[in-house]
Amino acid sequence: MSSTRGDLVVAPCSHPAARFAVEHWHYSRTMPAGKRVEHGVWEVGGFVGAVVYGRGAAYNLSMRFDLQQTEVCELARVALDRHDAPVSQIVAKSVDLLGASNPGLRVVISFADPEHGHHGGIYQAMNWIYTGMSLSAPEWIVRGRRIHTRTLSSMRRNWPGALESGLSRLDWLRAHVDPNARVVAGSTKHRYVLPLDRAMRRRLDRDALPYPSAVEGSEASQPTSNRAGAGSIPADRSGDQP
Repeated sequence: MSSTRGDLVVAPCSHPAARFAVEHWHYSRTMPAGKRVEHGVWEVGGFVGAVVYGRGAAYNLSMRFDLQQTEVCELARVALDRHDAPVSQIVAKSVDLLGASNPGLRVVISFADPEHGHHGGIYQAMNWIYTGMSLSAPEWIVRGRRIHTRTLSSMRRNWPGALESGLSRLDWLRAHVDPNARVVAGSTKHRYVLPLDRAMRRRLDRDALPYPSAVEGSEASQPTSNRAGAGSIPADRSGDQP
């Protein structure tokens, strides 16, 4: 199943395709940890990016909505090369596809990082509900990159003997991954939520706050086609489902 309009196609894509998009066209350059749903974006037959969902913060945030973990997911990455369609249109089509393939899903959450000039303009354009700033959590600088505690936990689970080593997270990082690793205060981000049914919309509307305004240098002030291409991959529309 895919979502199309004119020359724009949004459809499930392979993990290598999604990873390519994120590593080349998203400011984080890293894929979110854990299970993911990955949608590719094509215009005039050419691959121009990916939209990636994950459990992310949903493990804790699902309790905020009194929902099960499987009823909430996070829009974790929107990674696009040069493109013509508005980002809000691309994301809206991806969300439609996500809801159609996951009928039990009730809420999608996403975050906009002011440190990278983002205030959430694409979510405002799609009528997402703004619920304020997220609480800051510690993050880690590893090999020059900032990673979330969830990513670090995933790394340790996949490293034989890490959890039984008795080392603190920082000591383990310095011993096995990066001797210069350090912990820093996490960034505080704008939090947006999208209810996927009317009952949840009525419920979440009670928590709605006024949208934050765009600031100079934010994503709202940038042209839609603002990234240079970085290579090409096959137009592969296959992909693993959650």
